Amino acid sequence: MGASPLAWLALGAVVAGLLTLDFVGHARNPHPPGLREAVGWSLAYMALAAGYGAVVWAVAGGAWGQEFYAGWVTEWSLSVDNLFVFILILSAFRVPRAYQQKALLAGIVIALALRLVFILAGAALVERFGAVFYVFGALLIGTAVRQVVDARRPDGPDDGAEYADNAVTRLVRRVLPTTDGFVGNRLIHRHAGRTMITPMLIAVVALGSADLMFAVDSIPAIFGLTSEPFLVFSATAFSLLGLRQLYFLIDGLLERLVYLPYGLAVILGFIGLKLIDHALRVNSLPLINGGRPVELVPEPSTAVSLLVIVVTLAVVAVASLLRTRRRGGRR
Repeated sequence: MGASPLAWLALGAVVAGLLTLDFVGHARNPHPPGLREAVGWSLAYMALAAGYGAVVWAVAGGAWGQEFYAGWVTEWSLSVDNLFVFILILSAFRVPRAYQQKALLAGIVIALALRLVFILAGAALVERFGAVFYVFGALLIGTAVRQVVDARRPDGPDDGAEYADNAVTRLVRRVLPTTDGFVGNRLIHRHAGRTMITPMLIAVVALGSADLMFAVDSIPAIFGLTSEPFLVFSATAFSLLGLRQLYFLIDGLLERLVYLPYGLAVILGFIGLKLIDHALRVNSLPLINGGRPVELVPEPSTAVSLLVIVVTLAVVAVASLLRTRRRGGRR
């Protein structure tokens, strides 16, 4: 059973409405949100995602509801890792804190559009080529190993490295005239009959294009939990829509999540193995078992997958908190 066009229209209306609310209610009045505001809106977006999942559960059944929740929690946990790079980008472009809300919102719009294309392309591959699950699984396991290797480096993970323009932002700088500095929170500025872009627009492009790099890991991960494009995009949309509030909530606290890379490695590794197991069950590659399916272990249900993800994140949060408290007590 696939989602109906009406369901897609309803999802599009929800996403557009939430983006409009954010732009009109927050970015139009530039200000750095305080802790209370960030907490309030973060909880509100979590409640919206939980409510949306309940509607999916009621309308489409428990299987779809569980798949949405598992996908959303996975995407949300991976988006926390994205914030390291977002902090670097906003710092590298020296975006004033009062304007960072608009930069993040505009970057999220770009990210949503790019991820939708990525999801539809991935769904087409999954539908036509079952062997793509081998590729997705290997990619996630490789990413899990990289998370652990980076975390165990003496100088810490690469997240602390200095940000450098990517190919997209370098192209924008070369092709379009750019103002010397920020012009309020404008993306485009017209002066003396000449239209120029601002560093704010370049920062937005950097945020949106950098997010696509993370989609290479996160989209295969969610396809390991559900193959329904509607649920994949739903989970992705709600994780990204709450990302701005999450940024201001945990900005400065990320360094305390010392075990986050290990937790993400467990989640990605688990889903990667689940994908490879699924690929073996629908195997048609002649090089593997003569093109016949292979069943090695019982396939974990969506409920089991959701439990593994939630427990892993809870252990990461508690263990990180205890570790940072012990460090603080030694000073």
